[in-house]
Amino acid sequence: MNLNYREPLYLSRYLEVMRDRLPSRFLISRSISVDLKRDSSLAELWEKHNEAMESFRERMECLRSMHDLPPHASSSLLDLKVAIANKMLESCHFCGKKCGANRKKKQVGYCRIDAVSRYSAEFLHQGEEPELVPSHTIFFTSCNFTCVYCQNWDISQAPQSGGPILPDELARIITLRRAYGSRNVNFVTPTPHTHTILKILNSLKVNVPVVWNSNMYYSKEIANLLEGVVDVYLGDMRYGNDECAKRYSNAPDYWNVVKRNFTMAYTGGEILLRHLVLPGHLECCTEPIIKWTTENIPKVRFNLMFQYRPGYRSYEYPEINRSLVPGEIQKAIGMVRKAGLEDVLI
Repeated sequence: MNLNYREPLYLSRYLEVMRDRLPSRFLISRSISVDLKRDSSLAELWEKHNEAMESFRERMECLRSMHDLPPHASSSLLDLKVAIANKMLESCHFCGKKCGANRKKKQVGYCRIDAVSRYSAEFLHQGEEPELVPSHTIFFTSCNFTCVYCQNWDISQAPQSGGPILPDELARIITLRRAYGSRNVNFVTPTPHTHTILKILNSLKVNVPVVWNSNMYYSKEIANLLEGVVDVYLGDMRYGNDECAKRYSNAPDYWNVVKRNFTMAYTGGEILLRHLVLPGHLECCTEPIIKWTTENIPKVRFNLMFQYRPGYRSYEYPEINRSLVPGEIQKAIGMVRKAGLEDVLI
C-alpha cells in the first residue's frame, strides 16, 4: 500500500463509474435514440451525429445515478458512431496522418493494418497509475507512430501478430474481467482500431469505465466520435514541438494535432496526462508541455514519468541513447512544481 497516495482531484466521475454509482459514457450513448438509415452518406451521418450529441450532453447533465439511465435504444447514438467509423474506413482518416487507404478493400496505410483488428494480449494490469489498477488492459497491434525508442516495438511494429478480434467475444472477456475486479477497460494504442472498439462497446452490457490509452495523434473526426464513449483519456504528451516529434516518432504537425485533441478531451471527458521525460529534452519538450497544460487544461491528472530507457533503435540517435541523469529528474520536478499544477503524480 502506498501511504503517500491520495485519490486524484480531477478524475471524480471516473471514480463514480468505477464504483457503479454512475453509468459509463458509452452506456449513455446507447440510451440515445437515433433514426439511422444504413444507406445514408457520411455527411448525412455526421449531421445526425451532431444533433444526437446535443441530446447526449443534456442527458449527461441530468444523470445522478445508475438508476436514472434509460433503457438501450433499438437504434442508438452508439450505433451511429459505429456506422460513421465503418464509412471512414473506406478512405481512412482515423489518425493525424489521414492516409486515405481503403481498409475495407485490404489497403493499408501508415499503420499497416486493414479493417481486421488484432490484439497481442489482454490481462489485469497492476503496473498502471494507482487509481487505474487492476486495469483490464488490451494491447492492440500496430501503431500510427514509429517511435525509435519504443518499448513495445515487437507489438507496435508487428501489425499482423496476435489474434483477430471478434467484438462479441472480447465484450464477453471484458465482462468477466470486470466481475473479477477490473476497475476499467484500458484500450492501448487504440486509434487505428476505433471502428472495432466501438463495436466491442456496442456489444458490452456491463458498466465499466472506458480508458483510451493513446498517443492522442488522431483526427478531429475521431475526436468527435470519442466524445460520448471515453471516460478517461490516458493520453501521452511526449513532445513540445514538431521537430522532435518528426525526428523520433515520424509524427508531422504533432503539436497542433495533440493540443487540439487534449483540448477537446478536456470538455468531453476526464484526462490523465502522461509526460515521459526524454534525456536532453527538458527545455524543448518538458517545459513547453507543462506550460501549455497549466495555461489551457489545468484540471487534469498529470503524471510526470521518468521510465525512459534506451531501446529498439535509440542507438541510432546518440543524444537519446542513454538514461536520464538525476539532475534532469530534479529539474523536471522543479518545473512542474513551479507551474502550480494541482494534481501531479511523480
